[in-house]
Amino acid sequence: MASHTVSTYMTGPPVVLEATASLRAVATAMSEQDIGAVLVQDGTRLAGLVTDRDLVVRGLAAGLGPDTPVLQVTSKILVAVGPDDSVATAVQVMHEAAVRRVPVVHDGAAVGIVSIGDLAVSLDPDSALADISSASPND
Repeated sequence: MASHTVSTYMTGPPVVLEATASLRAVATAMSEQDIGAVLVQDGTRLAGLVTDRDLVVRGLAAGLGPDTPVLQVTSKILVAVGPDDSVATAVQVMHEAAVRRVPVVHDGAAVGIVSIGDLAVSLDPDSALADISSASPND
């Protein structure tokens, strides 16, 4: 696993929205792009990552309206990996931070997102996680 790099398995380029974007705009971007996570930037600084679950749990369930700025429900990024980092490093970072997705950053710019599902599908295609991750969504 250590010989593989993150760039091989990441999804990119990521969708990046401003911290002032509304929850509705984020949900629309996720729907149009068929994705479950977007990166949030505050000016030129990467401010966090927001998932579809964040929209529901931290937004809708908390009573926030569709015009609420996304930064209010964003999971603040504490960790990231580089495209040339090993998969083992990415797994270690995810484990230590207890996260399922991390942004991939190169020269200060987000170039992708790598998820535990991406790694499972590619590295252990017979695992239950790989089966779940590669299954078609149940629209």
